[in-house]
Amino acid sequence: MILTVTANSALDKVIFISEFRPTSVMRSTRLVESVGGKGLDASVVLQALGVPNLAVGFVAGVTGQRLVQLLDGYGIQHDLVWVAGETRTAHVVVETRLHRHSHIMTGGYTVNPHDVQALLERYRQHLSETIWVICGGSLPPGAPPDLCRTLSTMADQAGVPMLLDCPGEPLRQALPARTTIVKMNRYELRRTFGVMVEPWPTLLEEMQKLRQSLGLPNLVITCGEEGILALTTQGSYLAASPPQQVVNAAGAGDAVSAALVWRLSLGDPWPEALRWAAAAGAAVVLTEGTADCRIEDVQRLYQETVVRTVS
Repeated sequence: MILTVTANSALDKVIFISEFRPTSVMRSTRLVESVGGKGLDASVVLQALGVPNLAVGFVAGVTGQRLVQLLDGYGIQHDLVWVAGETRTAHVVVETRLHRHSHIMTGGYTVNPHDVQALLERYRQHLSETIWVICGGSLPPGAPPDLCRTLSTMADQAGVPMLLDCPGEPLRQALPARTTIVKMNRYELRRTFGVMVEPWPTLLEEMQKLRQSLGLPNLVITCGEEGILALTTQGSYLAASPPQQVVNAAGAGDAVSAALVWRLSLGDPWPEALRWAAAAGAAVVLTEGTADCRIEDVQRLYQETVVRTVS
């Protein structure tokens, strides 16, 4: 089983409009409710791939109840800690004419030490039956800034590898734990470490320096249509699927996390695992819901995905 952790869950409301025009009245052509939060989105993808998984995290309020209904609709197993307040709503504005999306966040709960201890206890209980952990997203107010470090250390002590996709201060706090895979997109990389990420040769050079200076075993950066750049213990690779006609790109990066861990858990070498990861990320952009994908799209795009060695 793969365990996903989401400290700051969300309910996504995906709003489709032709184009955002400030000061004007815009009418949505469609509204889709989806699961939000990086770890939970990874669970959505794992479920679509037929991979046993369990989601842990915090939820709150009426919005949290709706989020749980969506998880149950997917058949995703979960062990969630209910806290006071209200789960965030992420208004995902998709501009169909321009093929881009934006997030407007509202609401959010605050956790206390008792809540955090409850989450850690449930996490500890499930580690014994876990083969990989995916931990993703931001931390809610009240959570200790070193929560991701604690989660990573606990996984390491249990002999369970982890993929960590929690950019910013949570990641900086977690670095001493030497997590198996550190993963984020290139803009999160720039925001977290202040490095230049463009042009392409600069990104690769900065990643090499960062991996060496921080002692990271594996560093994975998603770069949109340009693909996935991974510096790993087996070598450095770029995995890319053909560009797709984007419907909604939200959750594509979380699909990369899910598919990458899935294939590594099966013993695939890094190039093969990255090929599946790029295919899953590309498949997600073809659907309206956040992190939704169809396994037949993943399988088709896998055949069209190329992985090459970089240096």
